[in-house]
Amino acid sequence: MVVGGGSGMGRATAELLTTKGVAVAILDLPDSQGRAAAEELGARFVACDILDHAGTEEAINAAANSLGALHIGVNVAGGGAPARRVINADGPCSLEDFRRVVEINLVASFNLDRMEAWHMSRNDPEDGERGVIINMSSVAAYEGPVGRVPYSASKAGVAGLSMGMARDLAPYGIRCMAIAPAMFETALIASLPDAHRDSLLGENVFPKRMGRPEEFAKLAIAIVENAMLNGGTIRLDAATRRAVHDNLGDRLF
Repeated sequence: MVVGGGSGMGRATAELLTTKGVAVAILDLPDSQGRAAAEELGARFVACDILDHAGTEEAINAAANSLGALHIGVNVAGGGAPARRVINADGPCSLEDFRRVVEINLVASFNLDRMEAWHMSRNDPEDGERGVIINMSSVAAYEGPVGRVPYSASKAGVAGLSMGMARDLAPYGIRCMAIAPAMFETALIASLPDAHRDSLLGENVFPKRMGRPEEFAKLAIAIVENAMLNGGTIRLDAATRRAVHDNLGDRLF
């Protein structure tokens, strides 16, 4: 199951899984590219808005039932908010903005995790393992870019899920990991001016380019295939360490 599998890193992950013979369900927004991606890849499509928690439960149940079983959950869907400092000349930042970002990145991730784990717990174990869950964190969880407190906090929370989930789910043979990407080629990044895109790469050590969706997918598959990877968060970042900048427009994770 790839949540947010209609485009970008989620689409690349769904595609790589299908090439390995895995039956895949793509969960994405009704008006996303998810349906078209599923048709192209021979996967199943289930409409899902992760902010609709009850609807998400129904979508996961429907997807798992259509697959017959659930062994892999890759949760890529999420979002952010416009860059804004905690306080500005016109007052404090919106509490509602903070709440929404935490809701879409952290609360929704936990909701996905708990439902995926429930379905995985019913599997017959293979070498003691019943499933693996992979969540999407971000290097922002560690670097704390200016103007991105809600996003950084929510993605740090996603990273924090890993060990606790790993311990809780260990009796069932279910692993939980997170991936923390830096700058990757996505529709949002593609829409930026070239000069802006170039500025985002200034602190990459090597390679000096955006990450490619297929590179995220390769790491996700490596996590699935290596049972010793559990309870952690892996940075996928070209040794990026983001500096602190005053220009709120020059840092998008």
